[in-house]
Amino acid sequence: QVQLVESGGGLVQAGGSLRLSCAASGSIFSINVMGWYRQPPGKQRELVARITGNGFTNYADSVKGRFTISRDNAKNTVNLQMNSLKPEDTAVYYCNVMGTSQGMALYDAWGQGTQVTVSS
Repeated sequence: QVQLVESGGGLVQAGGSLRLSCAASGSIFSINVMGWYRQPPGKQRELVARITGNGFTNYADSVKGRFTISRDNAKNTVNLQMNSLKPEDTAVYYCNVMGTSQGMALYDAWGQGTQVTVSS
């Protein structure tokens, strides 16, 4: 089992910044892709950003230039720095980690979600 613990959500005014963090623990042999998704009210979950083990990143067009994803492979953590936040960034943000467990099985783990609310 792989567990993810997220932190850093909250309420912020438009134009402000927040930093989300996610720590993975448990039966981890390796981590491949780490990412952040979000689900706005009444909408489907969507990719925000993800990063591979060698540092390759991709972002949703709506957050390019404002959000930055990073990871610490030694600590099994992934962060999302969110700047210039807009009301449309309001959503529940979920951490996602994919890799191989100590039992050599593939896993696709999700965090419990953290609320980000941006007021206008």
